[in-house]
Amino acid sequence: MLIVGAVALALIGATGLALTVTRGTTPTAALGPPHFLDETSTSGIEHTYRGDPPLEVGGGVAVIDCSGDGRPSLYLAGGAGPAALYRNDSAVGGALRFTRLPDPATDLTDVTGAYPIDINGDGVADLVVLRKGETVILRGLGGCRFERANERWSFAPRSGLSTAFSATWEGAAALPTLALGQYLRLDPSGASTQDCADNALFRPNGAGTGYGPPITLAPGYCALSMLFSDWDLSGRRDLRISNDDNYFDPATGGEQLWRVAPGEPPRLYTDADGWVRIEVAGMGIASYDVTRDGYPDVFLTSQGDNRLQTLTSGPSQPTYRDIGAKRGVNAAQPFTGGDALPSTAWHPEFQDVNNDGFIDLFISKGNVGAQLDHARTDPNNLLLGQPDGTFIEAADRAGVLNTERGRGAALADFNLDGMLDLVEVNYGSPVKVWRNAGSGDSVHPAPLGNWLGLRLDEPGPNRDAIGSWIEVKVGDLTLRREITVGGGHESGQLGWIHFGLGPAGGAQVRVRWPDGEMGPWLQVSANGFYDIDRGAAAPRPWLPR
Repeated sequence: MLIVGAVALALIGATGLALTVTRGTTPTAALGPPHFLDETSTSGIEHTYRGDPPLEVGGGVAVIDCSGDGRPSLYLAGGAGPAALYRNDSAVGGALRFTRLPDPATDLTDVTGAYPIDINGDGVADLVVLRKGETVILRGLGGCRFERANERWSFAPRSGLSTAFSATWEGAAALPTLALGQYLRLDPSGASTQDCADNALFRPNGAGTGYGPPITLAPGYCALSMLFSDWDLSGRRDLRISNDDNYFDPATGGEQLWRVAPGEPPRLYTDADGWVRIEVAGMGIASYDVTRDGYPDVFLTSQGDNRLQTLTSGPSQPTYRDIGAKRGVNAAQPFTGGDALPSTAWHPEFQDVNNDGFIDLFISKGNVGAQLDHARTDPNNLLLGQPDGTFIEAADRAGVLNTERGRGAALADFNLDGMLDLVEVNYGSPVKVWRNAGSGDSVHPAPLGNWLGLRLDEPGPNRDAIGSWIEVKVGDLTLRREITVGGGHESGQLGWIHFGLGPAGGAQVRVRWPDGEMGPWLQVSANGFYDIDRGAAAPRPWLPR
């Protein structure tokens, strides 16, 4: 066996995992599904998202290292009940264990979802908590403690049903620009109307100490997901909004892309810019360079056909075409269970669950409530990427076949063994937790392929380098991921960025930093965690404890 470095040796000693590797090998063969273990009953998580309409469209989860120990903890939306913060106490390579941390600051009611982000650049992650009523920013204090910070940062959102969020840094601003998406308008009693609400953009004030008044993004078409992305690699990050066509006027409504340039008012792209209007029951956005052309492709969840969009003719204009059917990710109906009605898809996420070097796609699914014209038995999808860029279904073989009404979800390495685990929030039934055992079992887990866990750090307010691109070269294959805050279905992550390497024992990594500067290629060994500091000559190995 080839020695792959101190980090890999430490992990082998701690977890009993070992892999035969060949340095520089290009991944060429897709691997099968990993074995997921249902550890819900032993995880310590007992939580249910519930609530009458309009809360039925919520149900998110934030993955956040609130302890500062590298372990991803969980903040779970509760809807009509209280939200809940769960500290991750899992042993490295062991069963998943979480501890509930009650606190009035985090136990908010009417929470639909949440996103982690380090707003003030102090190295401690904060939480943006979406709610029916007032959206709240919780400032991280360390040690999984938080405090309300709306007043501290002059953040004054309009009351409403918040269901989407994204953030980016514009230029050298001291604080990020925040985008807040709202769904249906609420009447004075708090009940939902049938009218879509406008969205809002929050830019830092002139002093950089807080936020100015909200900038209205109108018209609003019932937003359920939004994402800032440098779609054309111009260095400017524009805002894509996915909207629910169950409510907006089909003659005027549709998906939106806002041009957001520093120092300029935001403006909508139109057909004159090359933007082609499409209508979906937009639930969630996932972004990844699936086609390997260097630009982010966009997956949109909906009812019935989902969409995988790619640029038609490069970055000259935002013209996209759908390649979902060609790639095998439409997932328009339940793939098992006998229900032939259209599916309802919510949270999409691109991750490499089997570590073979080919990106996979998870989609949570579930009926909105009791819609008779949509599938009532609607299992999740786990679509495994193939070398030719297509995907094949594997949720049943992987053991993550859930037919509850799924909503938000997250794939993350909760026990730091190099394999991505899964947590899913369900509407009206308990949260589900699965541990990824690879090709092994609960006692002897074994990764199917090699992997990397990476974190970025740069000086200044944007500590986590949101807006960067990470490139990982594995033999002749280059994997690219844009680092963003937002998207998904009311669910976000901040922490380790995972890459599968297949049989390769090492890789080269470089970062295109938020201001466009391209860092050098850096050599890393497989099966380890690394911090990449801007300007450093080499990555810093990180050992779990």
